[in-house]
Amino acid sequence: MPIVPFKANAARRHRIPKQRHKVTNWREYDASLRQRGSLTVWFTGEAIAAWRAVPRTTPGGQPWYSPLAILTALTLRAVFRLALRQTEGLIGSILRLLGLDLAVPDHTTLSRRGETLAVPQPRSGTKPMHLLVDSTGLKLGGPGEWLTEKHGTKTRRSWRKLHLGVDAATGEIAAVELTGNGTDDGSQVGPLLDQMDGAVASFTGDGAYDRQDVHDAVAERHPAAAVVVPPRRDAVPSTTAETDPTQRDRHLELIAEHGRMAGQKASGCDRRALAEAAVPRYKRVIGHALRARTDGRQATEVAVAVRALNRMLELGRPKSVRIA
Repeated sequence: MPIVPFKANAARRHRIPKQRHKVTNWREYDASLRQRGSLTVWFTGEAIAAWRAVPRTTPGGQPWYSPLAILTALTLRAVFRLALRQTEGLIGSILRLLGLDLAVPDHTTLSRRGETLAVPQPRSGTKPMHLLVDSTGLKLGGPGEWLTEKHGTKTRRSWRKLHLGVDAATGEIAAVELTGNGTDDGSQVGPLLDQMDGAVASFTGDGAYDRQDVHDAVAERHPAAAVVVPPRRDAVPSTTAETDPTQRDRHLELIAEHGRMAGQKASGCDRRALAEAAVPRYKRVIGHALRARTDGRQATEVAVAVRALNRMLELGRPKSVRIA
């Protein structure tokens, strides 16, 4: 039987009726979607006062722009998919239209400051978080799909792997890591959990996280958290399953008694679809590729993009109920 439960009936899936859902807050959600495309820009008095950098007391050159100014410019760049020079022009036009006498960060400053910019991380709520993880690839460069199909390519296109941790309650991206394309998913569980400033109630992922080091990383940081990962098809219980069963042993026992599909549904594995939905949302809004060249600037680019996505999600999200 396949590992993923929704592929169990793939050969006869055309006979299975598709689920139907109805959005109960369509008016509010529709307004939030329009608001995401609004070009309304305003500067608060605090933002105007904090635009200029605070003079440094250590040796070296004085910065002209505060982290707030750099973050504002890079956020507009991520949302509108602009190059650095076009970002400089957009910031300048906005400041002129608002009549603000503020200096405009040039493109070289944006590129240099993006290497070390500290992007504010989202704060988790007071309740323990149900963390869902998934990963995807982001292209670095090379010919596009049309050129590759038409003329072929002599160079291998490179890409990097984006690891996301999603809050199951809100849908916001609570943790993000950017690694090389050869990095496995399980090795990034620790770095993702280290970004959590609150308690984690459960950790949910796909079969790639069915590893002992993943369970150890979760137990080390959040001993009370449940690890909800579908076991592999050839998984076997541990040597202490009879006397001291682990979470994985109990999951295997549940599957043996009720079947893989029923066992995974009862354990909550189906909730990882929320993490999988965050991947296309990122690529639809931000894009499929990275624009920065160095590792530090790429990490900043991803962190800024995630912050913008979370801000869009705060405007409104759909609430749906199943009707068929």
